[in-house]
Amino acid sequence: MKMDFARVMGQAATQFADNEALVNIERNRRYTFRELHRLTNRIANMMRSRLGLCRGDVALCILENDNLSLLHAWTAFKGDAAVAHTNIRDAFDEHRWQVGFIRPKVVIIETALLDRYGDMLREHGATVVCMDPLPAPREGIHYFWDLLEGVSDAEPGIQSDTCSDVLIYRFTGGTTGKSKCAQYTIDNWLAARDTMYADEEQGVALNRNTRYLHIAPVSHGSGLSFLPTMFRGGCTLTQNAADLKAWCRNVEAERVTTTLMVPTLVNWLLDLPEASRHDLSSLRTLYYGAAPMSPAKLAQAQQRFGNIFFQLYGATECAQAVCTLTPSDHLTAVETGRLASAGRPTIGIELRIVDTDGNDVPPGTTGELWLRGRGTISGYHANPEGTAAEFHDGFWKSGDLGYVDDAGYVFIVDRKKDVIITGGFNVYAVEVEASLNAHPAVSMSAVVGVPDDKWGEAVHAEVVLKSDASVDPQTLIEHVKEKLGRFKAPKTVAVVEALPVSAVGKVLRRHVREKYWKDQSRRVS
Repeated sequence: MKMDFARVMGQAATQFADNEALVNIERNRRYTFRELHRLTNRIANMMRSRLGLCRGDVALCILENDNLSLLHAWTAFKGDAAVAHTNIRDAFDEHRWQVGFIRPKVVIIETALLDRYGDMLREHGATVVCMDPLPAPREGIHYFWDLLEGVSDAEPGIQSDTCSDVLIYRFTGGTTGKSKCAQYTIDNWLAARDTMYADEEQGVALNRNTRYLHIAPVSHGSGLSFLPTMFRGGCTLTQNAADLKAWCRNVEAERVTTTLMVPTLVNWLLDLPEASRHDLSSLRTLYYGAAPMSPAKLAQAQQRFGNIFFQLYGATECAQAVCTLTPSDHLTAVETGRLASAGRPTIGIELRIVDTDGNDVPPGTTGELWLRGRGTISGYHANPEGTAAEFHDGFWKSGDLGYVDDAGYVFIVDRKKDVIITGGFNVYAVEVEASLNAHPAVSMSAVVGVPDDKWGEAVHAEVVLKSDASVDPQTLIEHVKEKLGRFKAPKTVAVVEALPVSAVGKVLRRHVREKYWKDQSRRVS
């Protein structure tokens, strides 16, 4: 099916004309629906006329929340070219690999990163656009707002096939040590919109009075709420840093009704003095995801903030609300034991629990979750092997192991893939191991997630050193931080004499992990 997304957004802009649609808090930018529609029209027109971006081209963004919000789905879907979202918190080497892999024609970047990234981007032949003013003019660097001067704000009039034209890319972690690049069509994102309306309590949460503050990176799961909020007439607000003190000030000042956090941030919020000093009474819905809340922490949070908690379960490869644990569920979830669940499947998603042969298993039996719906991507960009391994007949093989109870609640009990979810971020063990093993003192390593009250799971490494080598564990942690970034680095490193290995010498990571989880009822946090 063809769609002119600018026309669709224009109809919403007419309906909600002077309502506030987008607030970039740290840059003090505010746009009504009419203004946001015209601005995103100008951006789409500029990208085509002045940057020469055509169908099949890619503009890659390394941006904070405020700036990325201007180039998000509501802009990408108006144009010919695709927009690639990266996590600005990724390390330089990861960004360099992403640029080399997807080969963008244009890279749109924070001005503060130019000194470090400029040479690398020129080596790849990309046109560079910075979002904030330059201290002084620099040859070959374009300033975003200068490019917009004189550009028409008329609707671009571009039609795209909603199910086949790829217009957004997002990078996920890679089980082979490199990112995989998920590719999205308009319909994938409209599925995210529609499933946010499917549940009766979701429909109440999102309306024209909604003021949705994004503290998590909008390059990832948080950004999937942009379209559901917009089409209900609500306002999207962006905050760049994961700073809970600033979040408290912003909730009070902006009368925020809705937000999304990982459980780690909710736990920190409970102990934060600013949470009591500021008026947070406007909050009506606090979505959380990536891990379930602990019953003890949830009871404290409900006492402090009320019954506003709403769990969402989804994935990069299935860009929609797959399962929800609603506020009503939370009232009884502790007594029923369902607080540990991911909730029940949303309307429109096909969720299967299968054995190792791909056969459905009965309720109560643990198997792998396979997911199929409009939000499920068609595969990974330029990665046919990864696509063949992880997709079957339209289903994405999630790698999560779990079961469904008799009432349809889904419980995640373990992971088939070696992914660690720490503070809401996915970290793949093999990627961290590759970085550790590159250190001259390291012979081999095993990286696992261990239970942690602060992070849910913490990245932990066991390392065997080379003969006669010596190194301080903190040095190894700093080594990984430099290569992969802070959130992927181990929180702890243990130097051991040997690691469990198979008959062919492969490290048995699960055996290492087992000793840290043996007294836990669930093998993930």
